[in-house]
Amino acid sequence: MELNPYLTFNGSCEAAFRFYEKSLGAKIEMMLTHGDSPIADQVPAHWRGKIMHARITIGGQTLMGSDAPPDRYQKPQGFSVALGVTDPAEAERMFKALAEGGTVSLALQQTFWAVRFGTLTDRFGIPWMINCEQPA
Repeated sequence: MELNPYLTFNGSCEAAFRFYEKSLGAKIEMMLTHGDSPIADQVPAHWRGKIMHARITIGGQTLMGSDAPPDRYQKPQGFSVALGVTDPAEAERMFKALAEGGTVSLALQQTFWAVRFGTLTDRFGIPWMINCEQPA
């Protein structure tokens, strides 16, 4: 069994996944637009370039997403995508990259459980937690 977060975007899924690919050293494994799907003729022309399904691999883990139609989109809330890293410098790099154009809610800092921990919402409205635990 796998457990994979599935993110929905308000028309910015492709831009978000390209940003994550660059910022997190991830790899886009799949990106299917509505226009490339078998139901392309059933989709309004202005929505055919939007993402029906995308899959990206980040550090061996899978994150998926798509664009929700405007009448079905809901702002993300009640969760965060958590990234656990072992290198404090990598935690700093990822946090800085994801925070660009976003909102930092807790600056990356040392805590009683982590060498570095911080939270932010990226420019696409996705909440993130970066955690670099103390060595055992």
